[in-house]
Amino acid sequence: MTATLTPAAETARMIDSLGPEALAKAQAYTTGNHWLLLAGALVSILIAWLIVRSKVLDRVAQRMSGRRWAVATLAVSAAFFAISDLLSLPWSLYTDWQRQHAYDLSKQPLGDFLGQWALGEVFEIGLGALFMLGVYALIRKTGARWWLWGGGLTASGVLLMLLAGPSLIDPLFNKYEPVPPGTVRTALEQIADDVAIPHDRIFMYDGSRQSERFTANVTGIGPSARIAISDVALKEATLAEVLAVTGHEAGHYKLGHAWRAAVVMPLIAMLLFFLLNRLFAPTARLLGSDATLGEPRGLPVFMVVGSVLGLLVTPITNNLTRIGEKEADAYSLKTVNEPDALATALVKTAEYRYPRPSALEEVLFYTHPSVEKRALRAMEWKAAHPKAPPTQ
Repeated sequence: MTATLTPAAETARMIDSLGPEALAKAQAYTTGNHWLLLAGALVSILIAWLIVRSKVLDRVAQRMSGRRWAVATLAVSAAFFAISDLLSLPWSLYTDWQRQHAYDLSKQPLGDFLGQWALGEVFEIGLGALFMLGVYALIRKTGARWWLWGGGLTASGVLLMLLAGPSLIDPLFNKYEPVPPGTVRTALEQIADDVAIPHDRIFMYDGSRQSERFTANVTGIGPSARIAISDVALKEATLAEVLAVTGHEAGHYKLGHAWRAAVVMPLIAMLLFFLLNRLFAPTARLLGSDATLGEPRGLPVFMVVGSVLGLLVTPITNNLTRIGEKEADAYSLKTVNEPDALATALVKTAEYRYPRPSALEEVLFYTHPSVEKRALRAMEWKAAHPKAPPTQ
């Protein structure tokens, strides 16, 4: 930042440097994402209605009527997830593939996208059916208070994914390799030391396979914790930007944001389960379903209520996420002290997250503080913490 520019002026200069065309494109993409939240809920409702009207789950339940309860519950639940995801495939193709290509955010071939979608379905169907088996078991065992126990079930699921996701699931979708020796690795090892992550868990991965987004992450807990940097970031970023972004991600880990999620998400789940417990019957009547709360063939009703409630709590969850992002930025500034690099790295994310939303838009829809706000904080940090000139 030059001596003649204030933090606000320097931030405005960085954002303006993107150009009006790029800013307009980012705004169109971001605004479209907001509308997709509503449209996605409507698609879920339509799919649920189609499944109820077709009575396909009723037929599956009838076929499984002679089997053990757990087996029948798993079968009906798995059938629901498989059918609903297959029906929603055209929507997924539009939102996750065609639209990303239209905005130059992905170069993934269609065949590879479909292959990874199918692989993801294996996990979603299996894990989703197991989770619903737990939910229905709680309804059978605990009656009207099942929603209280549902929070514990959700916590178990969150912890399982935090442990298994980085080491067992993520490598099935991307190739993870150690960051090669050099200045980048040496600098990353220092960040890893600061957050007590062993050096053999510092990876680079082929994130460009799915997306052109500039990203890195520190995921997992305990023995599964690792630092991973997308090849997009390694190719497009300076060393200082890699350090600033990785310092931000390390901040999430050091500040215990994963553990915070493991507490907050079950509490939110309990609230949603409580409301679902009361809204299930009237929603079933609206859809024309005669299923009761404890029957797996009533899963389409779960989908409808869950989709609507999930949409309504989005501003709450977004606000909690923004708090964590602000804290992680502060951690990076304090420990890495590369405010210029953090700001320029953030500006590179503006192509898929419009940097100048209205206050209401940010509150309702943004999972991160706006790029303009985050860059401004970095410039304010720089002004308040000038680096000492290098010694001769």
